[in-house]
Amino acid sequence: MNYAARSTRSLPLWTAIGGLIAGTLDICYAITYWGVTVHVPAQRILHSVASGLVGREAALAGGASTAALGLFLHYFIALVMAAVYAFAATRLKWMRQHPWLASTLYGLWLFVAMNFIVVPLSRAGGKGLPDDVVWIVLSIAVHVAFVAWPIAWAVNRAMKGASNAR
Repeated sequence: MNYAARSTRSLPLWTAIGGLIAGTLDICYAITYWGVTVHVPAQRILHSVASGLVGREAALAGGASTAALGLFLHYFIALVMAAVYAFAATRLKWMRQHPWLASTLYGLWLFVAMNFIVVPLSRAGGKGLPDDVVWIVLSIAVHVAFVAWPIAWAVNRAMKGASNAR
């Protein structure tokens, strides 16, 4: 197999790496923020993620198994976010030419989509944003710097490798 073929095939791998980095940074932020500010244990944070699929009552009653489900769902969502970015970047040249701008806009969109579309439509029962302004500001920054930028870095790394090999 030649280098060009290997580089082209690395896009799915690097997209997954970006999604895993983003998922890890994001969940570490959530666990740290809620743990420090209101002493919520990590398992409860993972329950809140699982509640989007199974509902709040079931998530809280499920113990370690629904915490594991929440962790799985969190990473699944991060990998989907990375895949969507990679798909768009392969088709929109400006995203490859201006990755900082593209990923910043993508991070802002992710914040809006998660808080005003995904969570309200889920079984978690959330409607809009909490009253915690610090959380809102930090969450916007996290969606950009901890989620979208690592995804863009990974996707662009793969795409530069592919374009350099041609």
